[in-house]
Amino acid sequence: MKAWKKYQEDAAEYFRTLGLNASTDVPVKGVRTSHDVDVLVTSHYVGFDVTWVVECKYWKTPVNKLHVLALREIVSDVGADRGILLSESGFQSGAIEAANLTNIQVTSLSEINQSAAPSIYAMRLRDLFDRTGICKERYWDIPKRERIEYGLRADVGEIDYSGARAIDMCIDLLTKAFRGIYPFQSNDIEVFLKFGKDKYFESPAEVVDLVHQKISELEAKLDTYESTRKHA
Repeated sequence: MKAWKKYQEDAAEYFRTLGLNASTDVPVKGVRTSHDVDVLVTSHYVGFDVTWVVECKYWKTPVNKLHVLALREIVSDVGADRGILLSESGFQSGAIEAANLTNIQVTSLSEINQSAAPSIYAMRLRDLFDRTGICKERYWDIPKRERIEYGLRADVGEIDYSGARAIDMCIDLLTKAFRGIYPFQSNDIEVFLKFGKDKYFESPAEVVDLVHQKISELEAKLDTYESTRKHA
């Protein structure tokens, strides 16, 4: 694989590790014309879509102003939320000035690894908190008998899946994660049952992965219940 192509793939993989969708060499139709985008990053958060256009310049010399202006035009034409210009060789002063106070970010893959991750994880934590709240409303709107019948909770005296425990665990982990202080422990019973009393959460990525897993599982169970009841 050529070095410039690997740079594109590495950039796409980085965004995927953050839980975002990323594809390389994507043709995108704009209002005025079509564009071949190095990396297209998309995500969906609580009712709105996010699109980033990423251009990768694997060059030996700093990127100039013209390439920033070109990316601004592409972002505007396709209606993207942000443009990101990646270069490991830096940027000329004119390029940096052209990007200032715009929705274009000029950076490197190594720098964005440090600067973008916190804001992206903050967005994902907020999304998961909202999803948890919606699940909580959906769960408690279901009569107890039907929650047992559809596997959303165990019968009295039995130990099995519990949507209520999953919700409580997610709220506890997300509330602690919002404080941004790592590592932390949770006193939640579901965490204790799953990991034991000595479990520490080391990063927002770990919290996001676990909460996403638990909420997705509960959402699937709620969807099954609602679909079945709708067609009953």
